[in-house]
Amino acid sequence: MDAELKIAVDGRVGELSRKERRLLLERRPPREEELRDAVGGILETVRDRGDEALREMARELDDVELDGLEVPRERWDEALHSLDPQIVRALERAAGNIRRFHEAQLPQEVVLEVEPGVRVGRRAVPLSVVGVYAPGGLAAYPSSVLMGVVPARAAGVREVIVCSPPGSSGAPPPEVLAACAIAGAHRLFALGGAGAVAALAYGTESVPRVDAVVGPGNRWVTEAKRQVAGEIRIDSPAGPSEVLVVAGPEADPERVAGELVAQAEHDPDAPVAAVTWDSGLLDQVRAELTRQVATTPRREVVEVALEAYGALLLADDRREALEFAQDYAAEHLALFTGEPREDLETQSTAGTVFLGEDSTVAFGDYLTGANHVLPTSGRARSFSGLSVMEFLRFFTWQEISPAGAAGLAEDVELLAKAEGLPAHAAAARARATGATGGEGSR
Repeated sequence: MDAELKIAVDGRVGELSRKERRLLLERRPPREEELRDAVGGILETVRDRGDEALREMARELDDVELDGLEVPRERWDEALHSLDPQIVRALERAAGNIRRFHEAQLPQEVVLEVEPGVRVGRRAVPLSVVGVYAPGGLAAYPSSVLMGVVPARAAGVREVIVCSPPGSSGAPPPEVLAACAIAGAHRLFALGGAGAVAALAYGTESVPRVDAVVGPGNRWVTEAKRQVAGEIRIDSPAGPSEVLVVAGPEADPERVAGELVAQAEHDPDAPVAAVTWDSGLLDQVRAELTRQVATTPRREVVEVALEAYGALLLADDRREALEFAQDYAAEHLALFTGEPREDLETQSTAGTVFLGEDSTVAFGDYLTGANHVLPTSGRARSFSGLSVMEFLRFFTWQEISPAGAAGLAEDVELLAKAEGLPAHAAAARARATGATGGEGSR
């Protein structure tokens, strides 16, 4: 008989211990201080030794000897033409939906005359070079290539560089190569983990330095992005995938359990949780979860994730369940309730919300067009998911007519003197008459 399925936290929301609540709400990586130091060492090594360090890491961590760090474009094209046409069609469909949704997000220039003769504006311009990280190792993630590259191209980024871990061939899987071609990436490097983030952040002999690094990854990638954030822009800290299912009494226990298994199979560090106010449903979900885990091909990964961060929780009522969801701030929040649109109004901290049982997270992972690169570990309280905004920077412009200048001059001169800045006061006073060379310039 199989051993009993181990769940990190299994109990009532109102009776969680301080330790259990911290585990669920903070979702910190194990041995965080050691991780921070190890990643810092990798970043410094790549910064100091460049390509040589990256090749050594590929030997040690990926068990592969890299002839070159960059994957030639010909290999992308070969992968695209050799891949199952049905997979290519699905990737192209996903890319089209992602493109449409993200192009709709592009901001318009703001132009406003704040008072007569004083016009100000705010304009968006794309970053020049960005790096997109696509995870690998336990699985191939061509979808992450699309989620990073397509919005960057929609924003008008001049050069989009992808990094993804190499397989035994010395290159990422064919699906990743094909996705690079479909999405419109410019360059691809067979690099993974914190070393890839370092290469993009600092540049090496082969890898150009970028303006921003985006994309999901394991705890090593997430920590590396956090540490380079002072050097370049990063998107949200997008670590191992996670889901919280809020299940009403009418929810299907098979579907609830299926959502937990689907996200847990991503990574042994993936937090997955369900909360309901129906004890009978929770018992059914527990039994169904045991059954599904026993038969899933990625059972070992799922079991580790459930034991580390999994949760089956019973709330006193709907209100307590939804309040817990707000506190949890899930990357993916699934509202499998009788009134998901109504319940959505109570939520403001999730990375993305799925309304109703037909809206499985898997659809959002691949095809809906919404981005699946989202903040994890409760950081959805502060961060947003990846969008075109991550690939744009904004600047303002200001145009002041002679009459507008005359109207501003007196108050600006007063404020400048109050701050002890006489040259500012003089600059304003010189424009007091609204005409060059007038009385106010003497």
